Amino acid sequence: MRRLFWLGCFALITAALPAHAQDRLNVVASFSILGDFVRNVGGDRVDVTTLVGPDGDAHVYTPTAADAKKIADARLVIVNGLDFEGWLSRLVKSSGKKPTIAIATKGIAPRKLGSHADPHAWQSAANAKIYVTNIRDALAAADPAGAEFYRGNAQTYLEKLDALDREMRAAVAQIPQDRRKVISTHDAFGYLASAYGIEFVAPLGVSTESEASARDIARIITQIRTQKIPAVFLENISDSRLIRRISAETGAKVGGTLYSDSLTAEKGDAPTYIDMVRHNIKALTSALAN
Repeated sequence: MRRLFWLGCFALITAALPAHAQDRLNVVASFSILGDFVRNVGGDRVDVTTLVGPDGDAHVYTPTAADAKKIADARLVIVNGLDFEGWLSRLVKSSGKKPTIAIATKGIAPRKLGSHADPHAWQSAANAKIYVTNIRDALAAADPAGAEFYRGNAQTYLEKLDALDREMRAAVAQIPQDRRKVISTHDAFGYLASAYGIEFVAPLGVSTESEASARDIARIITQIRTQKIPAVFLENISDSRLIRRISAETGAKVGGTLYSDSLTAEKGDAPTYIDMVRHNIKALTSALAN
C-alpha cells in the first residue's frame, strides 16, 4: 500500500509539472556567448549545451567525438555564422545527422575586413538584439508550444540590452575624444568601435589563428607613439606576450583584460554577456577617461 501511495503521489506531481519541465528542448550553441543568449530566451524550456566553453577560442577550436554526439542528440543547433565556426560542417558530417541549424547573425550587415567578414557582431548591443530575435524565432519554430514563453523572455532580455546600450553610450561620453584609441590583441571589437566611437588597433587580424609580422608590430608601435594611444589591452583568449611587448616598447599602459570571443566561468569577471560588456566598458573608461 505504501508503495502504491508513493507511486500515486509521483504521478500527481508529474502531471502537475508543465510539459516543458518533463521534455525540454535540447539545444546546442556553438560558443559561450550564444549559450548565454539561448538560456535567457529559452529559460526552463531548454537544455543548452555549449561546444566552445568559458575562456575557449572558437577560432582555433578542434571538435571532439563527444561534440559530434551532442550534435546528433540536438533538436536545434545555434551558430554565429559569418565563418566564425569554420569547423562546423565537418562536425555536423561526423555526427551522422542533419540537425536544424539556426544562424544567429541572420539579418546583420557584416563588417568587412578585406575579403573576410568580421564575425564578432555581438560586440554591438544593437546587433545582440538581432541575435536574440533570431534565437527567439528558432526556438519557437522548434517548439511551437513554447512560442509565447520565448517571446516573453526575449522581450524582457531585449529591454535589458536597450538599457545596456544606453549605459555604454553614457560611459564612452566620459572619455575625451582624443583618448578614444586603444590597442587590442586581435580585431574583435570593430562593431563596438563603429557603434560607440572607440578606435581599436590590433596586431592580429579578425582571427586569433593569424600571426602579426614584424612590420605590423613596428607599424603599431609607431602609431602608438605618434597618436599618443594611451592604453593597450589583453584578451582572455589570446597570448598576452605580444601586447606586453608592445606596452614595454611604447610606455602605453596595460589597461587590463577585455573579453572578446568568450565568457568566463561563473565565478569570473564575465559569466554572462551583459557582465562581459559591462566589464569591458568599465576597463576602457578606467584606462582612457583620465
